[in-house]
Amino acid sequence: MKYKIDVVRIRENSITLNGWVIGKTPESKASFRVLDEKKKPVKFRHVSTRRDDVSQIYYKKTYDRDFGFDIQFSYERGCSYWLLIRCDGKIVRVKFNEELIAKRASVAHRRLEKIRDLMNMETVSVALDFWKKHGLKALFLKSKHKLQGLDNDYDYKEWYDLTKPTDEELKRQKQEPLSVRPFLSVVIPAWKTPEKYLREMMDSILNQTYDNWEVCVANGSPKGEGAVVEKVMKWYGSRDLRFRYKNLGDNLGIADNTNEAIAMAKGDYIVLADHDDTLPEHALYEMAKAMGEHPECDLFYSDEDKLDMDGGALFDPHFKPDFNPDLLTSVNYICHLLCVKRELLEQAGGFRQEFDGAQDYDFIFRCTEAAKGIWHIPKVLYHWRCHQGSTASNPESKLYAFEAGARAIMAHYERCGIKAEKVEKGVDYGIYHTYFSVENNPLVSVLIPNKDHRADLDLCIRSILSKATYKNLEFVIIENNSTEKETFAYYKEIQKELPNVRVVTWDGKFNYSAINNFGASHAKGEYLLFLNNDTELIEPRLFEEMLGFCQRTDVGAVGARLLYQDDTIQHAGVVVGFGGIAGHTFIGLHQAENSYFHRAMCGQDYSAVTAACMMTKASIFHQIGGFTEELAVAFNDIDYCMKVRNAGFLVVYAPYALMYHYESKSRGLEDTPEKVARFNREIGIFARRWPDILAQGDPYYNPNLTLRKSNFALRDLLKEKIGEPYPLEITLDRGKGRK
Repeated sequence: MKYKIDVVRIRENSITLNGWVIGKTPESKASFRVLDEKKKPVKFRHVSTRRDDVSQIYYKKTYDRDFGFDIQFSYERGCSYWLLIRCDGKIVRVKFNEELIAKRASVAHRRLEKIRDLMNMETVSVALDFWKKHGLKALFLKSKHKLQGLDNDYDYKEWYDLTKPTDEELKRQKQEPLSVRPFLSVVIPAWKTPEKYLREMMDSILNQTYDNWEVCVANGSPKGEGAVVEKVMKWYGSRDLRFRYKNLGDNLGIADNTNEAIAMAKGDYIVLADHDDTLPEHALYEMAKAMGEHPECDLFYSDEDKLDMDGGALFDPHFKPDFNPDLLTSVNYICHLLCVKRELLEQAGGFRQEFDGAQDYDFIFRCTEAAKGIWHIPKVLYHWRCHQGSTASNPESKLYAFEAGARAIMAHYERCGIKAEKVEKGVDYGIYHTYFSVENNPLVSVLIPNKDHRADLDLCIRSILSKATYKNLEFVIIENNSTEKETFAYYKEIQKELPNVRVVTWDGKFNYSAINNFGASHAKGEYLLFLNNDTELIEPRLFEEMLGFCQRTDVGAVGARLLYQDDTIQHAGVVVGFGGIAGHTFIGLHQAENSYFHRAMCGQDYSAVTAACMMTKASIFHQIGGFTEELAVAFNDIDYCMKVRNAGFLVVYAPYALMYHYESKSRGLEDTPEKVARFNREIGIFARRWPDILAQGDPYYNPNLTLRKSNFALRDLLKEKIGEPYPLEITLDRGKGRK
């Protein structure tokens, strides 16, 4: 017998336990008893739950069995209780009292529990698979990051309790009504909903601090199986006329069930929710408040987290960026809580049955395409119920939803006039990789500044020529202040050997911006690829991946994913504010590791990307004046991207455009007083040029996440207060590269 108790909680004179137990075979059955201090039986509530993740790990297959349990029983303060678990003729006894539960909640004990959690068959199985696929070095790095994560400042539940509205704030929200009070219709399709979950959802709405709302429930449960939903809704409706429901008599499918709920709605705005989730008390207040503050917007969405099956533990928060159209085509990141103005919904149309499984994804695309304005509320306003291990369940069972999502993306491209060849599975189900069509085979000018380092330069050029599938390229090598005779001999040889290679000479002192501007003046291509000489091509389709984004009329610059030589991430997009000014995301994460909600492997918009490998339209480059020559060394590429965005274009990160970047070979570190002084001057220049984003925060990042690490960890509440301007704290990294 194996078992694990995931959650232990004391609440309102009861103890709640959530966990799982298995025997030698899937057919083994577990039974439970609860005893008090005198070894007398205690009445308890027991609900069986599915745990496909446990089945997959221990039996290597998903069985139609409930291996999980939720157990709740009454307790008296100061008393101890025992849970007895029997399976395959064996019994284990687990003791519970206030002292033990408090100890379990302590920081030190939580870390110990995390370490213990890692010491199980699931970890061994996952580790072996990872080792076989990626090697020992990658496994070591992943293990190191796991252990480092044990020292995070907060568990999410602790962080949430510290940041959620206080009782005083909730009371104020009720007593001080908003000046603008839109009528909100919460629409919910129901289907064979467990009574407990439906009541928890209804109670969460009833407890809202904002009161101008209605609930519209369409009961799609088959005849004979919808009595529970009808009973619950009758109970709420008899006590509050804002609760309304309709029996459909049969399951019309999730799309049409939702449409029936929408048809009942009378509100100015439609709030979409599922039948077994919950809303925090301030959710509708925050939505209504945002509507009053941003009347130009007609679509609103919030951050969200997950709620365990017994409704007690919160985990896996998703802190999202502001509207990010390219991230939306990689994953349905908007999801919950979503609120749409009635006029926009009517214009976009309702849910479509042919996209069942991803009907909300298709609906969100059509709404965002037609929206006048989209507003993101960076607060958790939705608790999505699921098992803590549910993401480990059989992914093949989600295949129909994934395929519907791919079709929703293609339909979006067709409506927007974006030519795409196909949409495929990305790093996981629900994450998508689009193959865009490249039109008219345009010439791409690859601009490479170089000072000596001929071996690096040669590797860079020949890796592209030998591996890249895109061939309409010219190379413009910008010679700047080389001193070795062999370098100039190499220039002669390479130009003689390769007719699409040209060398132009910059005679001034080192100024990265001026050098690249000079090189661009000699380029003939419709597109410019700025490239460091210490790079090596990995992905043969790099140019197609970057051109696929860059050829769009709304895109001005595209960056690639860059790896250090040890296959860890050097660049996966830039967040303005990291380290005080700007920094790369996910530095040091092994490319095989999962990043925050797979962001490192999602095509998406960022405020900036690095020019170590950056493509831009030549027309836009000249339109905005190229690189700012006042920024000779630092932040010139970030500044360029800011100018691109200021001109109304997007900056996109293309994760499948992949290169090695052997950083710091081609330029010395800021290790002299003169270099440090210059670096600090350029910090000041950048800060003066772009004060708003530094003060208000990067729209493609989330203010709840830290600025002191690149891994999207929770913000340290003691050091970084949410809502305060980004700290201008600059450090020099003398390791692999500059920051």
